[in-house]
Formats: sequence, C-alpha cells, structure tokens
Amino acid sequence: PNTRVTSIATTTAAVAPTPIQLNMPSPSGEQLKAARLAAGLNQAQAAELMGFSLQTGSRGGLQSRTWQALESPTDERNMQGPVFAMFLLLTGQHPDYTLAPRQAAPVDPAGATPGN
Repeated sequence: PNTRVTSIATTTAAVAPTPIQLNMPSPSGEQLKAARLAAGLNQAQAAELMGFSLQTGSRGGLQSRTWQALESPTDERNMQGPVFAMFLLLTGQHPDYTLAPRQAAPVDPAGATPGN
C-alpha cells in the first residue's frame, strides 16, 4: 500500500507553513534488497541501522529474521513506505531529498541568545 504523509515546512518569517506531499510506496522485497546492496550493507547491518532486532544465526553470525522476511519474494510482509523512505535517506539514496545537519543559530557577540 502507498502511504501519503504531509509534513509541514516552516521558515523563520511569519508565513503560514507550506505542506509538502510525500509519496512513500512500500517497496517489494526485490527493491528493498537492491537498495540494501546499493548501500553496501549486509542484512544485519541494514537491520541494525533501522532498529530491527538481531539474533545469532546458526553459523554464529548476526542475522535479522525480520529483514530476511521483508526481502523474501515468498513472504507477504512488506516494509512500510515511510520506513523505506527513511532507509533511503539514511543511506543517501532517496531520489528527492538528502539529510543535512541543521545550521547552528547565529551567535550574538554581546552574549544574548535569540528570542530573549
């Protein structure tokens, strides 16, 4: 299913917020796997990045059964669209947006803080 989320973009001016429409479809297992591989991550690394639980596998390494199921072509579960959008953002693959640090507030040389 496609999920639409409306977020609010604000500016420092006293202008009404402008809603941003984001289309965030759920990926197929193949799309999720392709995005993970493009990011250079194994399943355990991708699962850890997104906060999924990890277990010790039969060969002693870490694995995520949840991530395996999400990539499986035979499992009916799909990652939710907003979660996939965050994965794309975190791995620098989102087609429209990038994550960037907030710019620090300007420092007043007199020592006063903005808004006080």
